[in-house]
Formats: sequence, C-alpha cells, structure tokens
Amino acid sequence: MTRRAGAYILGCSGPALTPAERRFFAEANPLGFILFSRNVRDPSQVRALVDSLRETVGRRVPVLIDQEGGRVQRLTAPYWRVWAAAAAQVEAVGSDLAARSMYLRSRLIARELNLLGIDVNCAPVADIARPETHAVLKNRCYGTEPAHVIRIARAVADGLLEGGVLPVLKHIPGHGRATLDSHKDLPRVKTSHSVLEATDFAPFRALSDLPMAMTAHVIYDTLDAGTPVTTSGEAVLFLRRGLGFQGFLMTDDISMKALSGSLTARCEASLGAGCDAVLHCNGNLAEMEEVAAASGTMSEKAAARLARALARRRAAVPGDIAALAAELDGMLGTKRNA
Repeated sequence: MTRRAGAYILGCSGPALTPAERRFFAEANPLGFILFSRNVRDPSQVRALVDSLRETVGRRVPVLIDQEGGRVQRLTAPYWRVWAAAAAQVEAVGSDLAARSMYLRSRLIARELNLLGIDVNCAPVADIARPETHAVLKNRCYGTEPAHVIRIARAVADGLLEGGVLPVLKHIPGHGRATLDSHKDLPRVKTSHSVLEATDFAPFRALSDLPMAMTAHVIYDTLDAGTPVTTSGEAVLFLRRGLGFQGFLMTDDISMKALSGSLTARCEASLGAGCDAVLHCNGNLAEMEEVAAASGTMSEKAAARLARALARRRAAVPGDIAALAAELDGMLGTKRNA
C-alpha cells in the first residue's frame, strides 16, 4: 500500500543534499520540495539536485520554485535569462501588449524550468497594486485594475501550463492592500467586503480554476478580524465557497513573521483551518523536523486535490522557442545574441 505523503513542502540547505537531509526526506516523505537561490549554481547541478530530491521519496513529486522576475527569481545570469519586475515589463510594452508579453515570458520561463526538471512555478501574482501597497510586493503586481490583472494573470498561467509547468496562484485572496511586509509583520486590511469583492477578490475568483494557490498571511477584518487567512477556518472556507477555489491550497512560508506562535502551533492551525499543506522554505533541518512532526500526513481530501492538480502536468506544447523569444524581444526592444 502506498504511503500517504506528508502535508508539507520543504526546502533544502544548499546545492546538494547532505546525508542527514537524505535520511530525513526518505523518512518524512514530503509531498514536494521548493528551491531557492541557495540551491542554484548551474544547470547540471540544479538538475542533479532535483533528481536527488525525487530519489529520496521514490516518486515524481512536484518541485517548486519562485521564478517571477525582478527581485523574485532564483535562476539568474549567466545561465538563465534575467527578467525585469513584472510591473516594469507591463509598463514597457503598454496595455495592448501586456498580456501577450507576459504569456511569452511565462512560456520561456517554463522552458527553462522544464530543462531542469522543475514542474511548478509560484506564479501568477494576482494581487492588485495600490498606492499603499508595500514595496516588497508592489512591482511584482501586474496592475491596478481587476480586469487588467485578470487578463495578465490568466496569460501567465496559460504560458506556464502550455510550457509544461503548473502555476501557483498567489497570494489568495489578495495581498495588495497590505501596507506591511508579511515576512516581518502581520498586515491587516479593514476594507469593506463589498469593496474587496469588486477589487482585490475579483482576480482570485476569476482564476479559481487554477490547480494550486498560496495563501496570504494577512488579516481581513471582513473574513476574520482576529486571525490571518492562513490560519483562519472562516477565511479558508471563504476561499473555497466564496471564491470557488477547489484546487490544492498551500500556505505561504510558514516561518514568516506575520504568523505567531511556534512552528508546531502554526502548522496545526493552518491545517486545522483547511489548508491542504504547509510550505516551509528555509531548509533548516531542525525546523523541518518540527514541521513534519506537527503536520503529519495529508488528509484524504488534500491528497485528492493534490492528485487532481498533478494530473494537469503535461508535456510542453510544441513550439518554436526561438521565435517566441524573438517576439518578446521585439516588444521589449531587446537585442540578444544569437
């Protein structure tokens, strides 16, 4: 009988697994892994690391990365293309070409990830930028109007899916009104439900068919005035019923300082609220051991949602990658070496 995977996605400490990590991952059986800049040196090394991670658990688990562009890109020069922040690209090409340009960008990113065996990218960012949006997020956003953000976020998701990579919708139900950096503090949004429905929540409802999503560590007074979305049963219920998201729901990084209490308490609260899995990113082995002990295995519902999400992994749609890159470069006015 197949052993059910743990209800957690984990990082690792460096460019190759340590013996202790190999032993731990084999025992803990996480549902997947996530890579960061500390794990990246060159293409052959990354591919070997991805293969090693899957080898420890004996199956083709999802391997995630944040490859948005701008400050949030783990693959960079000299081996991979360096991308401007999303907001900068959208502004550079203009509104008429924004969606197409971001589709092309995502298709090319998916190609780079495919070659490394990475099959999940934590994008699109469907948060709406506002004047007060914290700088840690603002230039990662695609725009200030819901319809514009929906169109571009859909194009990003389509580019990834057609390139053989699963998208992760973030940060559900919206992080744009946060004036604090949730890596360091807990943001609170006091805006009325009716206004949020017409603005911040709208992209997430429109994109609720995507296979995976990541929560926002934000308190919304209209959903639960005492608890951030990630650990709020009322808020997660709204994501499911109010926004219609029935895909696989992971937390944002469980070690971020927006959340309070021990790692054990955070994991238990997140899973108890209805998140399908906990995301732990920093690769600290002692912390990962605590996360695994606190989280246990996925519930039957979570395992079913993960299976449906992973069933959408497909080989990339055949295409002329050089022609796609040339089209994007033409939009951006970029000259690249042949």
